[in-house]
Amino acid sequence: MSTPRLSIGIDLGGTSIKAGLISDIDGLIDERSVITEAESGHVRVLDQISDLVSGFLRTDDAIEGIGIGFPGAVNWERTVASKPVNIADWEHVHMPEAINSRLGTSLPVLVENDANAAALGSARFGAGRDFDSFIMITLGTGVGGAIIYQKKIFRGATGAAGEIGHMTIDFEGPLARSGVAGAIEAYLGQRFLSRHARYQLLNEKDSLVHGMAGPDLLDISPKILYEAALQGDAGSTEILAWAGNKLGIVLGSAINLLDIRKVVVGGGLSAAGDFILASARKSMVDFTTPALRDGLEIVQESSGNEAGMLGAGYLVFEQTGEVGSD
Repeated sequence: MSTPRLSIGIDLGGTSIKAGLISDIDGLIDERSVITEAESGHVRVLDQISDLVSGFLRTDDAIEGIGIGFPGAVNWERTVASKPVNIADWEHVHMPEAINSRLGTSLPVLVENDANAAALGSARFGAGRDFDSFIMITLGTGVGGAIIYQKKIFRGATGAAGEIGHMTIDFEGPLARSGVAGAIEAYLGQRFLSRHARYQLLNEKDSLVHGMAGPDLLDISPKILYEAALQGDAGSTEILAWAGNKLGIVLGSAINLLDIRKVVVGGGLSAAGDFILASARKSMVDFTTPALRDGLEIVQESSGNEAGMLGAGYLVFEQTGEVGSD
């Protein structure tokens, strides 16, 4: 039996930073996390990442490198991370220099868009493992997208391909954070979906969310909608189905463009499962041209929040040498 190769995978989020010790054979071996402290700025966040990495380096000297899933733009070389929307005063950071200077090491450090990292994690260890090619959607604070083609991330011309969350389904629709009118993120991003749900349910006094989301439903969230739907709440069930319908519409457009017919859905909102995915499956077919409808499939990511760490760590194996057979 071959000796496992080891790396460190980082999932950098606006709320928490998760770090995992990753094996090319067994996947996630160990995990640690800290609060991001995003409002404290990029220097503090880089210190947090380095502290997590240092904890793993003290226990194992066979680690080949560090991969980081980053919520922003990344250059083609996977070295410079730029302008995340949720971390204060972060402009352009050369990640190998920033991390190695703090650790006193010279390890390979690779950074990739967080949705791309999650897609690679799914392709190697999660629900995407059964597919040669698939579209990845992550539903969370925003809507992330990625394309896996023949088991590798399709990066486009500059490394920024796959931004399905910024594809529009209504040119007169609400503005997403990107400024794109009617982008799918303007419907399914956590803040947007919560606001829509609040407006829809404020006057439905028999809805269970009134006992769960505080006065005037100010604390409403996708998680509350899911919990209410599980208890049979009709209003919450209808809103989640509405969200799934929107998701299916944009997926139909993506499939028409790419001729990739498998879709993996991850992120926090994906926990709602068929409350969202059932309507997404129907509308995806409706908005896909008939010639491309054979083999259409949507599945829920099985590795949960681990996918980002797994994919970030796997970047190292791809970069530093041959990896295991598919």
